Amino acid sequence: MRSSQFFMPTLRENPAEAQIVSHRLMLRAGMIRQASAGIYSWLPLGFKVLKNIEQIVREEQDAAGCQELLMPTIQSADLWRESGRYDDYGKEMLRITDRHEREMLFGPTNEELITDIFRNSAKSYRDLPKLLYHIQWKFRDEVRPRFGVMRGREFLMKDAYSFDLDYAGAKRAYNKMFVSYLRTYARMGLKAIPMAADTGPIGGDLSHEFIILADTGESQVFCHKNFVERDVLSMDIDFDGDLEPIVQAWTSDYAATEEKHDKAAFDAIASDRRLEARGIEVGHIFYFGTKYSDPLKAQVQDKDGKPVTLHMGSYGIGVSRLVGAIIEASHDENGIIWPESVAPFKVGLINLKVTDDVTTKAAEDIYGKLKAAGVEVLYDDRDERAGAKFAEMDLIGLPWQLTVGPRGAAKGEVELKNRASGEKQELTIEAALNRIGHK
Repeated sequence: MRSSQFFMPTLRENPAEAQIVSHRLMLRAGMIRQASAGIYSWLPLGFKVLKNIEQIVREEQDAAGCQELLMPTIQSADLWRESGRYDDYGKEMLRITDRHEREMLFGPTNEELITDIFRNSAKSYRDLPKLLYHIQWKFRDEVRPRFGVMRGREFLMKDAYSFDLDYAGAKRAYNKMFVSYLRTYARMGLKAIPMAADTGPIGGDLSHEFIILADTGESQVFCHKNFVERDVLSMDIDFDGDLEPIVQAWTSDYAATEEKHDKAAFDAIASDRRLEARGIEVGHIFYFGTKYSDPLKAQVQDKDGKPVTLHMGSYGIGVSRLVGAIIEASHDENGIIWPESVAPFKVGLINLKVTDDVTTKAAEDIYGKLKAAGVEVLYDDRDERAGAKFAEMDLIGLPWQLTVGPRGAAKGEVELKNRASGEKQELTIEAALNRIGHK
């Protein structure tokens, strides 16, 4: 994509309404624009990041044996009355009446609807177990929406739901999601720490929230340093096998938010192995047994033909929230630093002097080779000051910057900069392309 054609309305100054780093940088980088309080339009740069995160989530859900479906944003109030949550949920639920005076709602979550789908479809133990998920927009009418996409009213969520005959089966599903979440965040360049959590309005008696470390995080967290040293991506995971040992390994060390912090237990850890930091919640998993299947009468017949109430779990990842969370965890004074796996473009190609034929020819040749190799590249072909081009590339945080100037082009060389480390190298064009993974 050429910068001269790309819609990316960047801002030079920090917007007054933005209180946290991710909100400021997303507005300045032209990723989002506010439509109304807590509701944002996703502009091309931001939408590319959102879709990259969504795809990683999807791939890891699929690998764990989940099947994707899509449920509507608007749900019937009758289902929520059946579960007993319609009146209990509070003002965060946006209640709607259609032209026929039917009471509807904009879904804040989907436990009732997925249970209704499953109870009308599954009849026998042979239909179990099942893991189903969707990625859909949700709405919660926060009284004070703030912090951009970190706490908005409309947001994109991945919700998965498990259906099993008994607790043992439900725990196997829970373990699959637990490990899947570890892999999902690791693929985004994040260290996610699972912490025992309260179940909140969803209910249940087994729950973990996944928290990433960030200096600007909303919560104080306390944990063993083992968590940030483990590499789940190097492990050979068999989702059809016994995942309990992996879950035990990731839950045996101390980890707690300030709400559940046990100072004595934390102090019992060797002083050089304690980690106290700030963190951001990016996912939450629950086992809630028959909390919804009981009132909604979701049953199947067991091997003896007797009715069995389904055991269920719910597993959420804030896809749009992750965009802000990654920025909170990965930025510097100049802007965003995207992990390569979620970056909107892998390479920022800068033509320092578009009026120079040799420079432009070299830049155009590099641009063509990168595109032909399937490398996502943003080519700054505008007639702008060099300083402005460098500042904008740092702001939007692409993993690699390739700079073509008159002197280098005359020698067949470019400057390659790694955004995360800041390291710069003068290389031949071929060496630079090889360095960034061009084949």
